[in-house]
Amino acid sequence: MAEALSVIPASVLRNLPDKLYEKRKNAALEVEGIVKQLAAAGDHEKISAVITLLTTDYTYSPQANHRKGGLIGLAAATVGLSSEAAQHLEQIVPPVLNSFSDQDSRVRYDACEALYNIAKVVRGDFIIFFNQIFDALCKLSADSDANVQSAAHLLDRLVKDIVTESDQFSIEEFIPLLRERMNVLNPYVRQFLVGWITVLDSVPDIDMLGFLPDFLDGLFNMLSDSSHEIRQQADSALLEFLQEIKNSPSVDYGRMAEILVQRAGSPDEFTRLTAITWINEFVKLGGVQLVPYYADVLGAILPCISDKEEKIRVVARETNEEIRAINADPAEGFDVGAILAIAKRQLSSEWEATRIEALRWISTLLNRHRSEVLCFLNDLFDTLLKALSDPSDEVVLLVLEIHACIAKDPKLFRQLVVFLVHNFRVDNSLLQKRGALIIRRLCVLLDAEKVYRELSTILEGESDLDFASIMVQALNLIFLTSSELKELRDLLKQSLVNAAGKDLFVSLYASWCHSPMAIISLCLLAQTYQHAGAVIQLLGEEDINVKFLVQLDKLICLLETPIFAYLRLQLLEPDRHIWLLKALYGLLMLLPQQSSAFKMLQNRLNTVPFFNSEQFRRASSGIAYSQSLHHRSSGSQIEDGDINQDGNFNSQNGINFTSRLHQFEDMQRQHRMHAKTQTQSSNNSTTL
Repeated sequence: MAEALSVIPASVLRNLPDKLYEKRKNAALEVEGIVKQLAAAGDHEKISAVITLLTTDYTYSPQANHRKGGLIGLAAATVGLSSEAAQHLEQIVPPVLNSFSDQDSRVRYDACEALYNIAKVVRGDFIIFFNQIFDALCKLSADSDANVQSAAHLLDRLVKDIVTESDQFSIEEFIPLLRERMNVLNPYVRQFLVGWITVLDSVPDIDMLGFLPDFLDGLFNMLSDSSHEIRQQADSALLEFLQEIKNSPSVDYGRMAEILVQRAGSPDEFTRLTAITWINEFVKLGGVQLVPYYADVLGAILPCISDKEEKIRVVARETNEEIRAINADPAEGFDVGAILAIAKRQLSSEWEATRIEALRWISTLLNRHRSEVLCFLNDLFDTLLKALSDPSDEVVLLVLEIHACIAKDPKLFRQLVVFLVHNFRVDNSLLQKRGALIIRRLCVLLDAEKVYRELSTILEGESDLDFASIMVQALNLIFLTSSELKELRDLLKQSLVNAAGKDLFVSLYASWCHSPMAIISLCLLAQTYQHAGAVIQLLGEEDINVKFLVQLDKLICLLETPIFAYLRLQLLEPDRHIWLLKALYGLLMLLPQQSSAFKMLQNRLNTVPFFNSEQFRRASSGIAYSQSLHHRSSGSQIEDGDINQDGNFNSQNGINFTSRLHQFEDMQRQHRMHAKTQTQSSNNSTTL
């Protein structure tokens, strides 16, 4: 300290902290001259003492004017040192940087001015302090004083010039500091950061692209800034980086993909569009590198397919198709389970388009990686079944296609039908609203006979009798009316002359017993008219309830449709189809006379031509088929759908009708007992 006092006049030390800037400036000029002389003499010890004096007594002084004087003095000393300033920077720069956080805005301003003058002298030599200077400038860019901000901008431009021409700048040391600052929300700081990113990226020797994952998220964060200028600057920087990525042979797509996936779900529309655009380019450019990230990428794309903004929807769909076109292999890191998990999650999306694409992905995976998908079937099956209740018909049809694809395996086919019946049982609305669509579509995608046989087998042992009855009635109506089941109906019509038709009749009969009207419909379709009449004769008072009459009404209406045209034409030959007439008259007798169905059937029967009343009387009194056959062999033209070549009612084409009738009686007895039990339970509850 004494050495410094010996070389600096007292007047200089007195004027240096003066409140007047001119006096401080003149004192600083004298300090500059003194240091210049000491440097020329090579007396660096005294120079160091002068710097220590300026630092200790002035820049760290509690008095603002002293601090101002110290700062201008340090800058003057640096100018005086000129080319030899580098060896004293460790003393000069830290106190100046410390002054950037001074409470007095004028001191902060002078600190900017001092460092500006120091930087002009030492240029690249002060790069060793770059991170500290950058940190200080970052804070000053948002300074509350406009003059300080202006001074900081000037200093910032100079530092940028120095860095761009320096070969000592370390991007590796700088990136952690940049990453730490990127999430700052202050608009001035954001402009400052984007400015530095742009400048450093323009330097050929600095590989900013290699460190892009470290600050990419911050740039995307700025796209939703309230300031249009900041959004524009961030977008400009991102466009430049995207272009560099397209031209670069080596890019770390993985780390950036994770960031883009997050940003694709941003509430800000512009951010979503930019993120999905980047993802689109990555999918085109990344190739094998992106395979392990396809699940995450797909998780970002599927919601965007239903975005309210059309541009986002277009890019998302294009990207989705790009990924689907890549037939990646699990050996390359393609995670089938992860993709399925994403698709499963998106099935609960509120948007139809997203649900549809999720299902298409499941279908694609089934076709390409069937064995891997089936490993995850237990996790997926319930979700797919629930999707059958989707309000969208297109979604339901896609779900059914997937189910049909899964059900190619016999074991899985059985599992599908069991689960389907279970869903119908627990969700009655599904059967009402979607039952016909589901059953018809499955019959198209899978073998219709196989579907109906399996359903019949399951329903035959169904413990919930009420559900079994409802389900059978629904299946029967679908069977009678659906164009998809025409071949199956044609096969059933041959049940008395064809082994396959017989097997189908017997297979359906067991479960159709749950519903008297379903059995009658089955017999009319199979042309087993005498058995239909026998079933009608068995119906008792308890069987003919409101539900039965509603079903009967539907059947009468169906008899007038093209499906039963063959039956109506058979009425032209009443002598040959006595049992058909008896069955129809039996139905007529069950209907209330005032009902529209009664009038409809009565009108139809009134059109039947005159026939031998004696033959009808014998049929009505239960004459055996053997006797009817005798009439036929004697020359009478008596024929019936129930009469085949052997003329045996009890067993025709291998069908034991007596046994079938017992089967029907037994099932209806169970239903009656069940109904009584329910009635008693209801009465007991009412009494309580």
